[in-house]
Amino acid sequence: MQDPFWLMAQQYALAILWVDVHGVITHVNEAAGCLLGAPMRQIMGKAVGDYIVELQPRAWSALAASLVNGKTAHLNATIRMANEGSAAAEAHIQCLAGDSTHAFALFLQGVTTQVRTEDLFRLQHNLLESLSRGEPIERLLDQLCIEVERMAPELLCSVILVDGQDRVHVVAAPSIPKSYSEAIDGQPIGPKAGSCGTALYFNQPVEVSDIAHDPLWENYRDMVLPIGLVACWSHPIVARDGRAVGSFAMYYRQPREPSDFHKQMVEVCSRLVAIALERGEADKRLHDLAFYDPLTGLPNRRLLLDRGAVALANAAHATASVAVLLIDFDRFKTVNDALGHDAGDAFLKTMAVRIEEVVRQGDTLARIGGDEFAAVLPSCDVHQASQLAQRLIGIAASPVALNARHFTGSASIGISMYPDDASDFDTLLRYADMAMHQAKAAGRGNYRFFSREMNAEIQELAALEHALRDALAQRRLNLHYQPKLALADGEMYGVEALARWYDPQLGDISPSRFIPVAEETGLIHELGLWVLDEACRQLAEWRAAGVPVPAIEVNVSARQLTRKELPALVEDALRRHALPPSTLILEITESSVLDDNERVRDTLSKLSAIGVKLAIDDFGTGYSSLGYLKRFPVQELKLDQSFVCHLDERQDDRELASAVIHIGRALHLTVVAEGIEHPHQLDFLRAQQCDVGQGFYFSRPLSPHDLCRWIALRPAATRSCP
Repeated sequence: MQDPFWLMAQQYALAILWVDVHGVITHVNEAAGCLLGAPMRQIMGKAVGDYIVELQPRAWSALAASLVNGKTAHLNATIRMANEGSAAAEAHIQCLAGDSTHAFALFLQGVTTQVRTEDLFRLQHNLLESLSRGEPIERLLDQLCIEVERMAPELLCSVILVDGQDRVHVVAAPSIPKSYSEAIDGQPIGPKAGSCGTALYFNQPVEVSDIAHDPLWENYRDMVLPIGLVACWSHPIVARDGRAVGSFAMYYRQPREPSDFHKQMVEVCSRLVAIALERGEADKRLHDLAFYDPLTGLPNRRLLLDRGAVALANAAHATASVAVLLIDFDRFKTVNDALGHDAGDAFLKTMAVRIEEVVRQGDTLARIGGDEFAAVLPSCDVHQASQLAQRLIGIAASPVALNARHFTGSASIGISMYPDDASDFDTLLRYADMAMHQAKAAGRGNYRFFSREMNAEIQELAALEHALRDALAQRRLNLHYQPKLALADGEMYGVEALARWYDPQLGDISPSRFIPVAEETGLIHELGLWVLDEACRQLAEWRAAGVPVPAIEVNVSARQLTRKELPALVEDALRRHALPPSTLILEITESSVLDDNERVRDTLSKLSAIGVKLAIDDFGTGYSSLGYLKRFPVQELKLDQSFVCHLDERQDDRELASAVIHIGRALHLTVVAEGIEHPHQLDFLRAQQCDVGQGFYFSRPLSPHDLCRWIALRPAATRSCP
């Protein structure tokens, strides 16, 4: 007959182990067998330390000695289960007095769910805290695997990522032999690529309980079985957009399926890894934004400065030279205006790729703004820098297909040299910029090396710019007016307004000096607006005083034509000064309409709609096109003075002048000849039926007061023969 206590213990909800003073388990109940994961007969006779991690022989002896006379003890225990798993439990240990010895009862209550939940929370907290500290992603993922393996000693973990070519890379596997990680690194994903490669291919979990006999591992089992891994559970790591970017895997040393707890850990860890990867990608994007140009992928100015400083430091140590090139595409604005910014972006990306193909591997090519690129060339002498500049000019002149059209551009390049020109990178970059502007001024599509004379010239131009800004602010500029006469009868046709500038320190400054400075610095907008307003004001004053000036002509720069507000500004000036639009002639250069961009065409159409007249200046000096004379609302054609001044000497100039006059007449345009200085020039132009003339033969540009005197002193009878 069985002991009633024993029968009651068998039915008791708690797991109970009877242990002797030596720590040997003498009896267990069924609940203990379930908790420890083994038959009761297998458990009996084993040391209690085989199942309770905290009760190894020495610890048990000390505990048993302390439990006498009915005393009890409480212990938070870790149970090592027979299937190599582990669980948490609360243990209550009580001494049972016997006749000659002591026996002990261990009451075990599993607290696995609570403890495991706390472990998972702690795992998440630790990883997110490491993430917030900016720990490297590899170290962070290693930490995650180690934490999981601590919570479940029966398994080994790995994290695998997939690249843009669908190949896997092991980024964390702290307990798995490195030989296996190296063997699978770079392998493609697929429908039969082990647990991880297959999970990534199908973007769903893959469970293999026996690698030795599963077809998914057919090509990989010889890699993994020799190191004692026989089962694997892999879960895809899914990005926010649904892509599988990696996998979290658990390997086992015996054939088995993952437990519910293992599956819970995998799901938690997969989410954590996805968060860590997303944070890593965000950090990379921030890094790229800080150091790389988002359009071309090239280093930006900030990274260029860092690499330039390093290049100079290395050159100083090796006594070597460094070349700094600044590359600017001459007609890039035309691409943006005519074809749109998307085409402009495509052009820049194409050029970036082409230039990268010719610079050396150790060179740094950067986009530093707009259409400007810079290159740092370590160990590069003057001859090598010249050769590269020539190649780059050839690249810039190669056609680029944009919106079903081919655009052919050019580049201007400035070069400075270390240590000859400067010893710091900022100065070298500035000197290269100066040289680039000199290349542009020399006709574009070429290169220039920096020189000390160039620096002096730049300093002079900087002083001139400062003085011009001050003069505009203080209204120290003025206008002179050159008469334009009808050649048939000598009647006044109008006047051309010409800006003049006298500076107290610099003296008289020619328009040929300050107008280019205004163009280069953007002051041309402010200068042009002042000229327009002052000319309109003066014409209104003359009209009120009865001075017979029929119309006034104002020059408009190419930059002003690209500003959409120009028509409104012209209309406002006419309205404020109560002038009829027909009294204003706006003179534009041939080059400003050469590219036929949409914005210029729209501006000219709006100006024409206001009622002002439009004149083309310098006709015949550039790539003259009859097409734009038809497309644009032009009323006046100006024959450049370079043809007029040699009419008595050169037959080709006479033929060209005659051709321009006849083209103008055929298109019903008023033809104005500039630069008439001698009677024979006037005779030829009259014979060719040129409409209007201006030049020193009639009058130099005059102040408003002097122009009134000049008009008053012209006898009516001699107007036809000035």
